Amino acid sequence: MERREFLAGVAGTVGVAKWGAGAASTPRRAAHGIDITMDEVTIGELQSGMAAGRFGARDLVEHYLQRIAQLDRTGPALRSVLETNPDALAIAATLDEERRTGRVRGPLHGIPILIKDNIDTGDRMKTSAGSLALADTVAPRDAGVAARLRAAGAIILGKTNLSEWANFRSTKSSSGWSGRGGQTRNPYVLDRNPCGSSAGTGSAISANLAVAGIGTETDGSIVCPSHQCGLVGLKPTVGLLPGDGIVPISHSQDTAGPMARTVTDAALLLSALARDGGDYGRLLDPGALKGARIGVLRQSFGFDARVDRIMEESLAALQNAGAVLVDPVKIASATKIGEPEVEVLLYEFKTDLAAYLATRTDQPHRSLADLIAFNTANAERELPWFGQELFTMAESKGPLTTLAYRKALAAARRYARTEGLDAAFARHGLQAIVAPTGGPAWVTDLLNGDHFSGGESTLSAVSGYPAISVPAGFVRELPVGLTLMGKSRDEARLLALAYAFEQATKVRRAPTFVPTLA
Repeated sequence: MERREFLAGVAGTVGVAKWGAGAASTPRRAAHGIDITMDEVTIGELQSGMAAGRFGARDLVEHYLQRIAQLDRTGPALRSVLETNPDALAIAATLDEERRTGRVRGPLHGIPILIKDNIDTGDRMKTSAGSLALADTVAPRDAGVAARLRAAGAIILGKTNLSEWANFRSTKSSSGWSGRGGQTRNPYVLDRNPCGSSAGTGSAISANLAVAGIGTETDGSIVCPSHQCGLVGLKPTVGLLPGDGIVPISHSQDTAGPMARTVTDAALLLSALARDGGDYGRLLDPGALKGARIGVLRQSFGFDARVDRIMEESLAALQNAGAVLVDPVKIASATKIGEPEVEVLLYEFKTDLAAYLATRTDQPHRSLADLIAFNTANAERELPWFGQELFTMAESKGPLTTLAYRKALAAARRYARTEGLDAAFARHGLQAIVAPTGGPAWVTDLLNGDHFSGGESTLSAVSGYPAISVPAGFVRELPVGLTLMGKSRDEARLLALAYAFEQATKVRRAPTFVPTLA
């Protein structure tokens, strides 16, 4: 029997097998007497089950809460979920009643979603960016993306751990560590890093603690944890999604975005979140690669021979599916982006964070200087492993009218857009550019920080253009992702290309919580 046929007839809740190598979900008899398994289930499969009356949203919430208790709090102790929504069961019951009366809001109706803890929710959950400075406070209202999720019928199941302050506190940070939540683990190999800053969302969704999730990105914070946790992660065009109510780094680069186990689920989430009301799932086509001109950014290869091997196999898969590869495509200006990007982020962080803190009237911290003082006063809890060098660098910056800021912003955009992606797309007539997202996950090192080996996220981040990471292969137990970069507001095409690659390769496999690599 095909898995899809099996899932069409299943419902209820599920137990979790003893974690470790080879662990998987074990079906358990639900209260209404139906067996089910939920590993790797999709939004569409859950909707089919609810539409047929085999289970409801409340059953799904109960299942995922149980799984969080067994895998996140105990067992492998992923530390990916900071808190669960105390109102989730009641919300689910209301949505079940809506369904019974004939009202279904859309594909996300009754679907449990986890969101990153830098996205405001106007409920009883906290929004802290992982920091103890905000750990006891609640936001006054939903962020735009949270409000859109609720309107679409999604259930915000809980808040995920993250690299504290979205990994913009220290130059020596460990991705996935926060003062509030500790260190998130990679579900494939537990002593490995999940990457950040959307580490908790990446780990949780990969481990099937919810069907899909929301992360945020400034530079790499969606695509990197998606790559290292075996997920599809879409960093949309900046501005396509509402940005209000998200703890900021940079208004010129920040965006929320979907993280899911399939391209289809990422597309369904984007449809609910995007301001343009687009139906991004409608154009998904397994034949989308036929005739598509895709540039190969060879300059981002070469940092790991094992990743290069996976990338060569991926390029062959793209060609076999009909893509026309332009190999290589060179973007010389990419090497110039780093310095002006950092300058822009430092200036914008100080200003944007103060504006955000002004909306949080339930807490005393009104500025970056206040947060620096809080961390210093609470160094034993907040600074046990790494410092706040980026905080102090940002605090030294002036307002956004400063000439140095305006020059840095112009330079960054010129290198990433005009001389970068825009020029490459136009010169070669490209629909997308392909690059490795990164290398295999490193062993988490709280003392010395992250050990990035290579990969590409900065061109799309600084330009503000979309990028999607899709599972491409494995180095032993560790996932490796492929990134497709697109033109501004060209998410529909990018998702279609990613879907065709996914259908041609089917690389994703569930994690098995291996403690370490021998």
